[in-house]
Amino acid sequence: MTTAGERPERAVPQPNAVVGVGLVVIGPDGRVLLGQAHDGRWELPGGKVDPGEGFEQAAARELAEETDLRAAPEAIRVLSVQIEAQSGVTRLTAAAVTTSAEGVPAVTEPHKIARWQWFAPAEIPSALYVPTAAVLRAWRPDLATLPHVSSYDYPTASSGATGTA
Repeated sequence: MTTAGERPERAVPQPNAVVGVGLVVIGPDGRVLLGQAHDGRWELPGGKVDPGEGFEQAAARELAEETDLRAAPEAIRVLSVQIEAQSGVTRLTAAAVTTSAEGVPAVTEPHKIARWQWFAPAEIPSALYVPTAAVLRAWRPDLATLPHVSSYDYPTASSGATGTA
């Protein structure tokens, strides 16, 4: 029961955002791993951050789940955090990078990805999912072939001038 001057209990906010991570996996030869979805567009390994996970832990887990590659969370570096709200849902994505993935990429979720392929940075296809394009821009803003994505980018202190690992 409230009296004059007291505030009623505040309503619990409902979830209205998706929190995820996109991981730029750089191979020993400098090429980047992308997966082709069944609609022809390309995407980085990554996905939603589970409760209790940090971005690095989520990136390592998603990498293993989606590609069968392994990288220790300590070998993953967050470049920036991005906010994109074009789709009607606020999407918070951490752009991360690693040069320490071990193994051979395999299609482990064939209902999502048709194939994994390595690309030289200058040869990355333009048919990208929006979060992937934004993450790749955080990594290499100098790549002219990447489509422009409208997002708010918040670089981390460890992102460096070029964003390369």
